[in-house]
Amino acid sequence: MPAPDAFECLKNQLKSTGFAQTSYDAGELRITARKYDETVRRPDVTFRRLVDRLEMQVAPGTGNAITSIAVDAKTFAEYNTHRGPTEQQEQTSTTAQSAAQTLIQKCSQPVDSTSVPG
Repeated sequence: MPAPDAFECLKNQLKSTGFAQTSYDAGELRITARKYDETVRRPDVTFRRLVDRLEMQVAPGTGNAITSIAVDAKTFAEYNTHRGPTEQQEQTSTTAQSAAQTLIQKCSQPVDSTSVPG
């Protein structure tokens, strides 16, 4: 799939995973997204919520190389401290991991050469 098409696919499929787009760079073909998990509770009064983040980048292939899609999933615990909101990275949640896998699977489909004119 051409890099611009893969980039558009990621943007379009993002909502189906429940993540909200936070930024994108059309020139560098990068997208970031997040999803809050307010259901997790901890015995720490400063704990607020978990934040799942996805960082996606599409790298166009050169020559005979194919376009590659990289999705980096991370999870952070958000705390309210005297300095304001603070995030600490934790082990990546299954929600973030499965969303990353879903995006890669849906947007990595090879183009059927028999349906392309020419």
